Amino acid sequence: MYWTLDLIKHLEDAPFPATKNELVDYAIRTGAPNAVVENLQDIEEEDIIYESIEEVWPDYPSKGDFLFNEDEY
Repeated sequence: MYWTLDLIKHLEDAPFPATKNELVDYAIRTGAPNAVVENLQDIEEEDIIYESIEEVWPDYPSKGDFLFNEDEY
């Protein structure tokens, strides 16, 4: 299982909290690439409820990870 920003962006609007099966269903319904569906299917935990995208991919960058100063603009 591997995630990239390009793949994970397809789950940004997913209906969290959600289970693995709900996320797979969402990815299929929204036409996400097969790699997204495969990554979700590779998750071993069936009954865990994911509260956010960070629980699916712990390395998901937050707003603070970018060196962008909003006060300057």
